[in-house]
Amino acid sequence: MKTTPLGFIGGGRITRIILQAFANKNRTFEKVLVYDIHAEVLEKLKKQFPKVQLASLEEAASQSTVFLALHPPVIMETLEKMETRISDETCVISLAPKISIKQIQSILKSKNTARMIPSATSFINQGYNPITFSQDFIKSEKVELLGMLSNLGENIEVPEAQLEAYALISAMLPTYFWFQWKELISLGSQMGLTPHESSKALVKTLEGAINLMFKSKIGYEDLTDLIPVKPIGEDETTIREIYQTKLIGLFEKIKA
Repeated sequence: MKTTPLGFIGGGRITRIILQAFANKNRTFEKVLVYDIHAEVLEKLKKQFPKVQLASLEEAASQSTVFLALHPPVIMETLEKMETRISDETCVISLAPKISIKQIQSILKSKNTARMIPSATSFINQGYNPITFSQDFIKSEKVELLGMLSNLGENIEVPEAQLEAYALISAMLPTYFWFQWKELISLGSQMGLTPHESSKALVKTLEGAINLMFKSKIGYEDLTDLIPVKPIGEDETTIREIYQTKLIGLFEKIKA
């Protein structure tokens, strides 16, 4: 298996997620270089992944595959600092919303440029990650990159204009529910269940509820009618308004 060297510009959450996905699959590389302006971020990363090499921006950007794991506001200025280290054949993968491939290629000369919206569930190799490639991305390099990224989970190729929508509907999705599930486990304890019993009930019921809604042929009205008592039904309108206000507002802010 080819062990292409990797460079990460940014050593925060998403870099940790990707490296953990590779570690879970015992996917090794010639070397992995990481640059970050924050020493504490690099220290945490090095503790979790001892084989990672801490590097300068120039060193990390000089690898054959480079991940841009940065927040949108600092991407363009960082690209200007690393442009001399990027060759025509460097694979550059941006993991941020908002900054388009066209904007990236206005500074970097690599024709192998891609954007991916990664998901936290890649941490356990169950990500659902939309990706877009530049029109001139070399086909053989694309196949190799997708093979490597398959360690993260399922990767779907989508039009670039859809990436920000996937950021809201997919990548951020767990944050809409995690705190609710945690609260339900806590409520279960108040009602006499152990955390294990509550957790198992949530997992099994959520699996079934997802399959019932998305894999059965029942209509939505009939679906909701299957459960006669809806304890928070009177708050549905408020919850829907929160989704509309928060998510559409954020989408307008981050769309490219």
